[in-house]
Amino acid sequence: MLNNKKIVVVLPAYNAAKTLEVTYREIPLGIVDDVVLVDDASRDDTPEVARKLGITTIVHERNMGYGGNQKTCYRTALDLGADIVVMLHPDYQYTPHLLPAMAAMIAYGEFDAVLASRILGTGALKGGMPFYKYISNRFLTLVENILLGQKLSEYHSGYRAFSRSVLETLPLERNSDDFVFDNQMLAQITWCGFRIGEISCPTKYFPDASSINFQRSVTYGIGVLGTALSYRFSRMGLLRGKIFP
Repeated sequence: MLNNKKIVVVLPAYNAAKTLEVTYREIPLGIVDDVVLVDDASRDDTPEVARKLGITTIVHERNMGYGGNQKTCYRTALDLGADIVVMLHPDYQYTPHLLPAMAAMIAYGEFDAVLASRILGTGALKGGMPFYKYISNRFLTLVENILLGQKLSEYHSGYRAFSRSVLETLPLERNSDDFVFDNQMLAQITWCGFRIGEISCPTKYFPDASSINFQRSVTYGIGVLGTALSYRFSRMGLLRGKIFP
């Protein structure tokens, strides 16, 4: 706990057997109350590794998609009584050492949601982020900041922390089950007036780290632009996007 707030870490997993243990070993269990892994019908032995480590493990019988996995993660964390939920990818692309700082930013009432940004600082390209992903990240973030009225350094980090109030308020079931789920969440958080904080996070790209291919990146980018435009048109009263409460 931090400031009497129960902290639950959720691990949305797909084929993460090779990196799960090293990720888990770096989680600061001294402040974390529960760790939950949701396996999205992996083709490797991710669930077996998780259970050997003593992690609460939920297995989807069929692949539900990245967004569908997160929906199960957050429902489970809230059922466990979480006050703060931190989503950490078990592929070791993001360092668990930042978890106390991210949770503290919510536990002490400064923010409602926190993103670990790979763009703050100068380490994104040095850490191995592909150049086309860096450029598309910068372009999409610029457009989103304009349309959502935010000033975030990036919208595309998979390392995030949320207060219980955020997760109880957002209509997450309306969101996509694909990768654009992350972006839809941030649009909903902005819509509801929650405060978003950021912390600089080192970037690590390596063979066993998960990453979507170019074709899916294009699909994601189109979805991101669609989400931002839907937000702006909804704010202007021209339409009401279905994901907004």
